[in-house]
Amino acid sequence: MKRFMASAAFATALVLCCSMCYAEDMVQVKGSDTLINVVQKLAEEYMAKKPGTAIAVTGGGSGTGIAALVNKKCDIANSSRGIKAQEVADANVKGVDPKRIVVAIDALSIIVNANNPVNQLTVEQIGKIYRGETSNWKDVGGNDSPITLYGRQSNSGTYDFMKENVMRGEYSSKLKSMNGNAQIVEAIKQDASGIGYVGVGYAKDLAGINIVSVALTPVIGYFSPVDPINVKNGKYPITRPLNQYTNGIPVKTARDFILYELSAAGQAIVEKEGFYAIPDEYQRYNDNVLGRSYELGSRQKSMPVQGEYSK
Repeated sequence: MKRFMASAAFATALVLCCSMCYAEDMVQVKGSDTLINVVQKLAEEYMAKKPGTAIAVTGGGSGTGIAALVNKKCDIANSSRGIKAQEVADANVKGVDPKRIVVAIDALSIIVNANNPVNQLTVEQIGKIYRGETSNWKDVGGNDSPITLYGRQSNSGTYDFMKENVMRGEYSSKLKSMNGNAQIVEAIKQDASGIGYVGVGYAKDLAGINIVSVALTPVIGYFSPVDPINVKNGKYPITRPLNQYTNGIPVKTARDFILYELSAAGQAIVEKEGFYAIPDEYQRYNDNVLGRSYELGSRQKSMPVQGEYSK
């Protein structure tokens, strides 16, 4: 029986190997854990429409993906942050010319346990919480209990985005670093005092957590990231583009796959997976990178294009 099972496993591996060998082109996609689920779904749909192609999508964080691109270990790097100037310099030394494509919009969501009465926070309050300056829920209108901080590991683009755009300072030493969005969600479900941040696609319609409404200032008002109008009109203050980087202008299957991601069918999958389709400004930006003429579509046109580089 053991010999039979071993033979069966070998045969299965051989079939998978042969399937890859017969593929016209293998595209390696690495990086952001925020993007991994939606890009895997896009890859599945693309390969179903294009027999003979193979796209492998793995995570590890934005920093891992960009490092793989710099070292010519992948064709496309998923990143939930902008590429850093030092990463560009390192890439150029190795003959790599990073080009950025925006494939989705994310409203980074602040989540708490379902039993936590706090349902709104300002950006300033969130920053103080994650810097460790506010350490008890009673200081922001909640129960008298210590705040437990959950966040991502330092190779995560979301970790960097929070640090640069929300906290504007260093994380508290008490931060519990988690491997991915799903792990943060599960931790918050179990911890009545917990607070975490995840991509909006990981936070919608989940039992056991509440999504906090966020205000830039109380005067402007508090807005939810799960309302597409709040995101597309720029009222929700923690919004970011989700990016892919390639070495130069993408070609062959990598280019065709990216064009599929940006198509109406691809963007419909982006929204089905819980994120938001890119507005016209980013479509125009992408077309300029890809060398395509821009055709006015029906997307929202209110979101400003954020810079390509992070600090």
